[in-house]
Amino acid sequence: MLTRRALNRASLARQFLLERVDVPVLDAVVHLGGVQAQEPQEPFVGIWSRLRDFDPHELSRLLTDREVVRTVLMRRTIHLVTAADALAWRTRHAALLRQRLLGVYRAELAGVDLDELAEAGRALFAGGPLTMGEVGRALAERWPEAGPRVLGEAVVAALVPTVQLPPRGLWRETAGARHLPYDAWLGRDPDPETDGDPVGKALVRRYLAAYGPAASADLRAWCGLAGLPAAVAAVREELVSFRDERGRELLDLPDAPRPDPDTPAPVRFLPAFDNAILGYDDRTRIVDDAHRGLSVAGERAVLVDGRVAALWTDRDGAVEVTPLRRFTRAERTEVAEEARAVASFLSECTHTRARVASSSHLPSRVMEP
Repeated sequence: MLTRRALNRASLARQFLLERVDVPVLDAVVHLGGVQAQEPQEPFVGIWSRLRDFDPHELSRLLTDREVVRTVLMRRTIHLVTAADALAWRTRHAALLRQRLLGVYRAELAGVDLDELAEAGRALFAGGPLTMGEVGRALAERWPEAGPRVLGEAVVAALVPTVQLPPRGLWRETAGARHLPYDAWLGRDPDPETDGDPVGKALVRRYLAAYGPAASADLRAWCGLAGLPAAVAAVREELVSFRDERGRELLDLPDAPRPDPDTPAPVRFLPAFDNAILGYDDRTRIVDDAHRGLSVAGERAVLVDGRVAALWTDRDGAVEVTPLRRFTRAERTEVAEEARAVASFLSECTHTRARVASSSHLPSRVMEP
């Protein structure tokens, strides 16, 4: 049986949150199975919290060099993933994306043949990148009842594999989302689905490497895919089994790290929608049930002793922390030190450094709970 604290330390180790690691940015994105990127600038904080000497311009370079892409995948949300993973995983997410599209817009799309819509949408990109609005307005001439907003979202977020092009998502860049199909940006269409492997054994292994030990329900919460029992069964003989405090079966890779539960966990600042929280069905290993809703609301979390214990914001070069519980003096000091480090990271690569440069220490504030 693995206690909640043991699961916490294992998850922190897999997520590079127990200690920062010296790995290339591309390798980190691979290991994490992608980075949630619903908010374009948030992945930079998430990776900074995990890597030593992280240069945000390196992540921007990976995007412009087409080694990493912004695309709709897991849970029908925008993720930063490697080009290789996007090509390997997109076909397996096609049914999920269609299903969730119809779950939201079934009435609006009632008279629309989705295959015809996909074909018409893909043809529009022959002239180059388009915004979602441009796609929708063009298609509304043929399907006026559905409306341009629904048609645009249907094509770029579900029916046609597309990527969001730079400068969207580059460090300190503000740009609207312009889209191109995979074949136009990456040179080929997504890989076809492998017969007899509906989800992909490799996907199960990758998830456990970055999130395990975990239950099948956790895996599904991360990716949103159906067909998981067959995929898990195909690799079960390779895995070890545990139980959590609720009695759920947890599976894991035999040689993956499972640190001592008493291993110290440093303060870490997480961005909005970080998969370290969202990547589980049972999130109690890292966040109390009372605060579970904060992660899906886009709040940025502070981990203290490995658990969500505060929220944070940055305004005008200052980082403000709002505790969710009372901190000890030592915790307060450590949170303030990490807040200053976050403020430094967010300020040092911008052109607006006045408040930072005018002070011998970076502004940060830890409020009372």
